[in-house]
Amino acid sequence: MTIIESVLSLSWPRLIGYGVVFFLAGFIADYMLLPPFPKDMPVVGYSRGLWGHVKSNILYFFRQRDWINEGYSKYSKKGVPFLVPAGLSRPPDVVLPRSMLSWLAEQPESVVDGRAAHDDIIYGDYNFLDGSLIHDTFGVRAIQKSLNRSLPGLIPAIQEEVHTSIEDALGHVGDEWTSVKLWDIWLAIVPPVTNCILAGTDICRDKEYLDSVVSFTHAVLRNCVLLRFCPAVFHPIVAKLLALSNWRHWKRAHKRLLPVIEDRLAKMVGKARGEAKLLDWEEPEDLVTWLIRLALSEERPDELNPTTISMRLLPLEFASIDTTVLTGLLWTLDILSSSQDVVDALTDELRAHQPEPGAPWSKEALLALVRVDSSMRESQRLSNFHSTLIERVVVPSSGLRLPGYDWVIPKGAHLTVNLNGLQHDEDLYENPWSYDALRFARIRQGRQDHTGDAEADADPDRANLPLGMVSMNNHHFPFGHGRFICPGRFFVAHEFRLIAAHLLLNFEFKLLEKRPTSSWIGSGMIPPFSVQVEIRRKPSSTT
Repeated sequence: MTIIESVLSLSWPRLIGYGVVFFLAGFIADYMLLPPFPKDMPVVGYSRGLWGHVKSNILYFFRQRDWINEGYSKYSKKGVPFLVPAGLSRPPDVVLPRSMLSWLAEQPESVVDGRAAHDDIIYGDYNFLDGSLIHDTFGVRAIQKSLNRSLPGLIPAIQEEVHTSIEDALGHVGDEWTSVKLWDIWLAIVPPVTNCILAGTDICRDKEYLDSVVSFTHAVLRNCVLLRFCPAVFHPIVAKLLALSNWRHWKRAHKRLLPVIEDRLAKMVGKARGEAKLLDWEEPEDLVTWLIRLALSEERPDELNPTTISMRLLPLEFASIDTTVLTGLLWTLDILSSSQDVVDALTDELRAHQPEPGAPWSKEALLALVRVDSSMRESQRLSNFHSTLIERVVVPSSGLRLPGYDWVIPKGAHLTVNLNGLQHDEDLYENPWSYDALRFARIRQGRQDHTGDAEADADPDRANLPLGMVSMNNHHFPFGHGRFICPGRFFVAHEFRLIAAHLLLNFEFKLLEKRPTSSWIGSGMIPPFSVQVEIRRKPSSTT
């Protein structure tokens, strides 16, 4: 009798029992492989020993945010690092205080690696099909070299996609109040706008392509959750099985994108060779072009493969879609849970700076939207959707000694920072658990008027810090920190301003009586996906 026949002959109860034992054995094997941590290091929610590890890491899924807040009060505010559970198959996270951020930023990648930590969290070796593309910096460098330089000239195209995507999503809304699901609206707006920069304007409205890349990003998120419940020793098998759906979604997207890539390759390579018919041709500014341009400049023929280019887009699609949709959803909920005065203040500012009919927004006009920018930064502060951020993994086999302590953190451990505590600290922010849309606008105005500001005065280190949505510091870092900061944050800021402009200038929203609550699993937020809002078109709307 073969092994398969033996398995099939088992009854369901026995098969389930063997499966449970098999999984428990996997978790025990994971535990045995975990590196040791200093025994005198403070812990929150974590118990040592096998049973303590299992118990605390099961509770991790329900208590993590509470533990992070407890650790912030007990240790982070006193400048002391602490350990907190991070999941059954992972060692505890080392949560660093704000005072160690500068030290962390100074460490080279050979000591602490942000890219490796991020890839570990999202299971990049499995989720993004070709692990080798995740581990190098080629895609990020293509963004860094071209995006911000090209951004001012791309604003009209972004604005056009914002207009088109919003009208496609809300075209059925007239002058009567209409109920719409907020998550669905943002999910209809963001992918085409984002893909006018990633895949290009030739395909950013292609429904099959957009559906495929959105499905891909959702598959990645699903796999990340499921793999947290699976022993790490089984990941090489289980993760590859889960990633079969990722391959299916990518192949559907690649089928639509391939003609665009092949046409762009032929023209850019031909122009680089000096073909006369292409000398006056100007390549579109999008990620496809930037990847090809960098490959040509660095003489990387391996990066001119259409399949490689297509797969290079996947991590950016993942990073750009759901996080932007979630940020937009939370911002809208924060705005609609405020007063009508707040909505009017934002709308008045937009109306004062909006271009003449038919003209595009300019970079200068968008940057002048101080109130809108403040409302978004404040939403990032209050409605953070991760309790910790700035992940780094320890690289040296000898470990890493924390400054000021004798504690050596072992190789493979994750260092992180308490985002939730910092952004809700009453010593840093007045009424930190209240949404104050104009909080940062007042600070900026106070600086211009030289009148001072209570929050800035409370922390002299903040006095001259930039306070825009994309400005990061040691207590506000939703886009990351240091050399691993998000390279696309300026695009995201312009994208949000343009979406806010079209929504608030053309539609009226009913305020919410009470802000819908979010739930948390582990260190991540689960937003209120089903929340609906009432909306109607303004008489002055321009479609």
